[in-house]
Amino acid sequence: MTLSAQPLPDPKSKTLAGLWAAETARFEATHPRSIALAGQAAAVWRGGAPMHWMGDWASPVPIFAVQGQGAQITDVDATLYDDFCLGDTPALFGHGQPEVAAAVADQVKRGAGFMLPTTEAVIVGRLLAERFGLPLWQTATTASDANRAAIRWARAVTQRPVIVIFDGCYHGMVEDAFVVLADGAAVMKPGLVGQVHDLTATTRVVPFNDLAALEAALAPGDVAAVLAEPVMTNCGMIAPDPGFHAALADLTRAAGTLLILDETHTLSTGPGGYVGAHDLAPDMLVIGKAIAGGLPAAVWGVTAELSARMDAAQLRIGAGQSGIGTTLSGNALAMAAMRAMLTHVMTPAAYGRMLAGAGRLVAGLEAVVAEHGLAWSVVQVGARVELVFADPPPKNAAQMRKALDPALVCAFHLWLINRGVLIAPFHNMMLVSPVTEDAAIDRLVAAVAGFAGALKDLAA
Repeated sequence: MTLSAQPLPDPKSKTLAGLWAAETARFEATHPRSIALAGQAAAVWRGGAPMHWMGDWASPVPIFAVQGQGAQITDVDATLYDDFCLGDTPALFGHGQPEVAAAVADQVKRGAGFMLPTTEAVIVGRLLAERFGLPLWQTATTASDANRAAIRWARAVTQRPVIVIFDGCYHGMVEDAFVVLADGAAVMKPGLVGQVHDLTATTRVVPFNDLAALEAALAPGDVAAVLAEPVMTNCGMIAPDPGFHAALADLTRAAGTLLILDETHTLSTGPGGYVGAHDLAPDMLVIGKAIAGGLPAAVWGVTAELSARMDAAQLRIGAGQSGIGTTLSGNALAMAAMRAMLTHVMTPAAYGRMLAGAGRLVAGLEAVVAEHGLAWSVVQVGARVELVFADPPPKNAAQMRKALDPALVCAFHLWLINRGVLIAPFHNMMLVSPVTEDAAIDRLVAAVAGFAGALKDLAA
């Protein structure tokens, strides 16, 4: 069995090749049970795991988890990890939240779902409206589903075919968003499986922070919606320029285009998300992953004005299947979990601890960068921190792609794994939960410093 499914560092780079070989051997020596289980899993799961993303870590084989508690994970080899990935956000507030566990255990005994609302639903709706400012809400099973619904409704309401996205975005498994810029031209993302329609016919893509390009994309008057992350977080973290969001709101409003903000990642900003912290006013707001403490659930909210337009569109379209929603959406189990999260877990005090921890992490990483004279930078949005192998930090996806050296990123991640630290596997994104201890943050910073020192030593 070939242990590594990851891209190996460029063999021309003696620094990375030597480091990669040493770290691979270290992992193999300390993870015999994960290696054995990976062999067994390959016989029954295509790609060796129930979900192919589980194989996207830098480790030679997937790490098989036993349990997560707080901000730590234990694997089958009894290795304890400080978890700064947190399931890539679903466990943003920590694993095994007791309030959520109790609510889910109580509800599952009474039924997981009925395709009927429960009393919890009324409470959850009120909590969402109070927290995020939009009065009317719907549920979905994932943020992918929520974004699909938002796009479909935007097209129905405006009777326009086109959406605009930002280059480098990711909004889940939403076909319309799988378009990128290549040499300035819109193309479908490389590797897109089974897509038979040309998505560029109805999706325009522009660079983030480029208001002139956005204005040009809106000019034809055929754009139903702009779908955006408030901060780009899926191609490396890219912050908006000062004034960007005000201009985005003005341009969409002037064009008669709806603005959809996807807070799936930027929920880390504060109790009301990035929208609440920065007083933004989208027409639609999508929140996924962490809203139900890791249970499959998402929500999307709309303004009262847009809701009325949706009602009018529904009357115009007529009765029949809308193509929006699944029978698992809004189930009783998810509602119980959301109530527990919104009431007991996602509190201002919890965010205070997260932001303090993120501040400690940023200061530690910046000290490492300064001490080693590295051309790296640190970007932060709330409790989400990114170490970028470029300085200054990129302003758009084209710049970020040049900074994301796959070999360097892969070697860095494996180094951290071997020192008991997990960060999100897709780039250098790190999450701080309210239960992340200062000592864990210090261990992460020390591991990054060790990697920087190892690079310097091997290059000498």
